[in-house]
Amino acid sequence: MPNRDTTAVPNRDRNCGLIVHIGGAEHLDDWVEDVPATGRLLAEHFWPGPLTLVLRRGPRVPLEATGGLQTVAVRVPDHPVALALLAAFDGGVTAPSANRFGSVSPTTADHVCAELADAVDFVLDGGPCEVGVESTIVDATGDVPTILRPGGVTREDLEAVLGSPLAVPSTSRVRVPGQHPSHYAPRARVVLVEPEKVIAEAELAHELGHQVGVFLPAAFADYAVKAHAVVTVPESMAAYARGLYGFLRELDRQECDLMVASLPEEGLGLAIANRLRRAAGPRSTV
Repeated sequence: MPNRDTTAVPNRDRNCGLIVHIGGAEHLDDWVEDVPATGRLLAEHFWPGPLTLVLRRGPRVPLEATGGLQTVAVRVPDHPVALALLAAFDGGVTAPSANRFGSVSPTTADHVCAELADAVDFVLDGGPCEVGVESTIVDATGDVPTILRPGGVTREDLEAVLGSPLAVPSTSRVRVPGQHPSHYAPRARVVLVEPEKVIAEAELAHELGHQVGVFLPAAFADYAVKAHAVVTVPESMAAYARGLYGFLRELDRQECDLMVASLPEEGLGLAIANRLRRAAGPRSTV
């Protein structure tokens, strides 16, 4: 691996491990040790794809890539440009998301340019992200995997392959991306309520003088809500996940100071809810 500091541009927490991106499951043993059968089963079914496996670090992985831990997060991306880059490089690439640490993730090259253009030499544009939310991170170091971060592979899909339920603990001894209380956060404050309370909460904030952005549930799409800006949430969870970060960025662009949303919880909704909870998390006042 080259010794380039991938944390400097986004001002990333060095105590949190990076994901090592590799070109195929056949390279897994080059980077990790002691892969349990469940880990190989998940790699076989979901790679290439939006699944990251946390496994025991092999000697080839520097501690700088793991946040000092003896575990490493590994995945195989499902994109021809990323796979071509990895094949040409003939190694692993470790890097954080192409955004400032804690802010809304990018899903297009334009998002990256808007945030990092003055800090990077060039942007490799592979087109808009097809999934939208980041990969699911699974701790596969033991015989019973756990989901550390919900993402593009659903819990239901993982459970179908493993034949057993998976826990999604709120905390973990393993430090992985996306675990900070405030993460994926727009400039505006995010308020989360039940779906049937979104309109009332938004209109109250509007009356109090806020520039309110609303994530309007599809069931209320015909309601003319009093707000500064409105995004109608797609009924499809796949479409919602694909558009989530673009919606957050658009409401920021429209200078909203407060966003009101509700939480889906099934399928990809689990990942969407995770991102919205982090976006609404407590922020540092320093």
